[in-house]
Amino acid sequence: MREPNPARGSSLTRAEFERYSRQIVMPEIGPEGQERLKASSVLVVGVGGLGTPAAVFLAAAGVGRIGLADFDTVQASNLHRQVLYSEEDLGRKKVEVARARLQRINPHTKIETYDTKLDSTNALEILRGYDVIIDGTDNFPARYLLGDASVLLEKPDVYASVFRLDGQMTVFAKAGPCHRCIFPEPPPPDTVPSCAEAGVLGVLPGIMGSLQAAEALKLILHLGDSLVGRLLVLNATEMKFTEIKVGKNPDCPICGSTPSIRELQDYEAFCGGSMTAGESVPEVTPILLKRMLDEGRDVELVDVREPFEYEICHLEGSKLVPLGQLQARAGDLSKSKTVVVYCHHGRRSANAVSYLTSAGFTDVKNLRGGIAAWRVEVDPKILEY
Repeated sequence: MREPNPARGSSLTRAEFERYSRQIVMPEIGPEGQERLKASSVLVVGVGGLGTPAAVFLAAAGVGRIGLADFDTVQASNLHRQVLYSEEDLGRKKVEVARARLQRINPHTKIETYDTKLDSTNALEILRGYDVIIDGTDNFPARYLLGDASVLLEKPDVYASVFRLDGQMTVFAKAGPCHRCIFPEPPPPDTVPSCAEAGVLGVLPGIMGSLQAAEALKLILHLGDSLVGRLLVLNATEMKFTEIKVGKNPDCPICGSTPSIRELQDYEAFCGGSMTAGESVPEVTPILLKRMLDEGRDVELVDVREPFEYEICHLEGSKLVPLGQLQARAGDLSKSKTVVVYCHHGRRSANAVSYLTSAGFTDVKNLRGGIAAWRVEVDPKILEY
């Protein structure tokens, strides 16, 4: 039986009035605003450092339907910043763990999950069913995909990114610039380190994800001024926020006056799917490298990570030559051996292989997937970081 409504004509139950009372008493929200939240839907793409705090506050605030899109599993290296997960969740699907935790936070909210990678074949179909999109992704292909899809569907895209002690965010919507207006082209591959390579202070995505939730709630409630046309930059070292005005590009290929992009594309290719600005490099798989080493082949292993990474874990017998020192120390390497270069995930080492090839090394290869792939495919005792 439905509980009686304490406010005549309201769709909110007594339990909901009690739960959201601190919001409802605000004149900017009231029962009507809470009903608007209840009728709304938000899709969180990427249930990681940004997406988990955003989803928590959206659920707690009473958003009626929340979608969670992610195809990853919980890893130990996630736990310092992805606050919905714990040690007991290691190896489990993020969307399933997040759904269960969010339902405990608010059983009134419907949680839908998409255990899949969004791409040009499925993004429009999934995004179409939601009012607001929150971009919690950590890679350029996904960001351009969501940016383009939000323009084509005329959905607001609440964007944020983090790097070490810095963060930035804005809202892309029809009234203002889109993702391509501000970022016309992705940076050359490997010029921006990933979170795994560069690191991030755990609290920083928590701050930015919470701000994303705040912007999404404001959009739903038609409350205040959104970040449309404004890029908010956080320098957590000095704890300073800077606001940069950004405008629409009339020549933007997707939201400009004469758009040339009318459908989604291959974003991996657009963002430079190979690790070295479109140039492929010779590779060796972890399994093949293991076989070469077991057979006693004349192999020189070169680790181009930083010294602190080398201390965490490294391949036995490898020589540490950080990428920034490679040009000065290339003479230390043998041109008569098979040189196999590795890093954490294979990005930095691909650049190193490209340089060494140009420097006259004729037998140099990149370890595909780096030491992270070696851990998965060859030696699980290697420490993950």
